Amino acid sequence: MRIAALFSLPVLVLAACSPSPEAPEAPPIDVSPATLAGVDLSRPIRALGNEPFWAVEITPEGLVYSGVDRPEQHADNPGPLLQGTTARYEATTLTGKPLTVALIATTCSDGMSDRTYPLTAVVKVDGETLTGCAASISALATAGESGLVVDKD
Repeated sequence: MRIAALFSLPVLVLAACSPSPEAPEAPPIDVSPATLAGVDLSRPIRALGNEPFWAVEITPEGLVYSGVDRPEQHADNPGPLLQGTTARYEATTLTGKPLTVALIATTCSDGMSDRTYPLTAVVKVDGETLTGCAASISALATAGESGLVVDKD
């Protein structure tokens, strides 16, 4: 038994002295802002619809749902979950109700104007599913009464 211990000692010493294999290099982290249909998701976005009229503002600070004859609801912004051509925000309002906003990279018409939005929006709130359109707030501020709603920069 002592002889086996003597022979294993040099192996242990050599193992301790040999260089450890280098860890594989981590892939670079993508720090560019997420975009969907050309819309920068790190900037404020407004989703909106009609019949009934409703809107959801998505800002870094949070999500705010509002509608005609409906109480305004606030939620923290969990950030978008990106999957293919969809960005999904899954939040809980300050009153404990689920609020889900899905932005889909398909053009959209609100049906009441001649505008074309870069995103289709589907909002689930209070057991109701609402559909509409979405664009960055800056694009909405500079858009005309018709045409594509896009940022000019």
